[in-house]
Amino acid sequence: MKTLLLTSLIFWGASSFAAETKSTAATDVTLALNWKPEPEFGGFYEAATQRIYIKHGISISIQEGGSGTPTVQMLANGKVDFAIVSADEIVISQDRNPKNKVVGLFAVYQTAPYIIMTHAENNFKSLKEVYGSEGTLAVQAGLPYHQYLVQKFGKPKANVVPYLGGVSNFLSDKKFSQQGFITTEPLAAEKGGAKIKSFLVSDEGFNPYVVVLAAREETIKKNPELVKKMVEATREGWANYLKDPAKTNQIMAKMNKALDLETFNKAAQIQQPLIEVKGQVLGSMTTERWETLVKQMKELKQIKSTPAAKDLFRP
Repeated sequence: MKTLLLTSLIFWGASSFAAETKSTAATDVTLALNWKPEPEFGGFYEAATQRIYIKHGISISIQEGGSGTPTVQMLANGKVDFAIVSADEIVISQDRNPKNKVVGLFAVYQTAPYIIMTHAENNFKSLKEVYGSEGTLAVQAGLPYHQYLVQKFGKPKANVVPYLGGVSNFLSDKKFSQQGFITTEPLAAEKGGAKIKSFLVSDEGFNPYVVVLAAREETIKKNPELVKKMVEATREGWANYLKDPAKTNQIMAKMNKALDLETFNKAAQIQQPLIEVKGQVLGSMTTERWETLVKQMKELKQIKSTPAAKDLFRP
């Protein structure tokens, strides 16, 4: 797993960074991502590379992730100080590991970016039609949102196969539909020449917070000032990134060669309405949303207990 000290040794040189860290008596923390540098993490990289974390007394080391990176387990087991997880992962973690509670602090996506992507030529009008079609649907069978859609629409007529990542199978088969992130797979498919239509899963009623900054309950109790600074700096980083993502996109594009700068910029634009809600503080969460999610996860038999919303997040 690649670890990047993002204040930043790569772009500004070790000596100037080390001096600044020492002079501000910054606290060293590690943040684990569940994927590689992309716009979904733009605010975190903004706060790191533009010295916002340092300004708030935090020297941050960001570990990029990959497919299957178990950030929620890493956090629960004390391997990292903070991690990026999804709200449903927090609910499952507290159900299975109640002694080492993982708690949400800041939710980037207010509308979940999960999608099912289809070929426009199929003229699907709804996700119900996609699940009722006789084509192929690539999706991880254990995903809570897939289980929710199966519960809502019934057993799919589509041939459900494991999602292996990427869009190569999608591009080669007009009857192929797949899971994805609204900021990633559709842009890759369009670059490959496909005409696509995407359906947000959230429109069907399953809308967990996604890209959630989380910490252990133990950390929140023992070092509340550090947690407060982490949230404040993260919020400032996201506010700046949403206003002007260009500089940080250029930095992330150098770290993640799989995407070109044009894709970074398009993705940043696409995700903005899923992150910003008029009249709402960036990253904030509500008890009602968490209670709804717990109820849905219980109905899907993803959990046995009923974690209390007040234990799942900090407002």
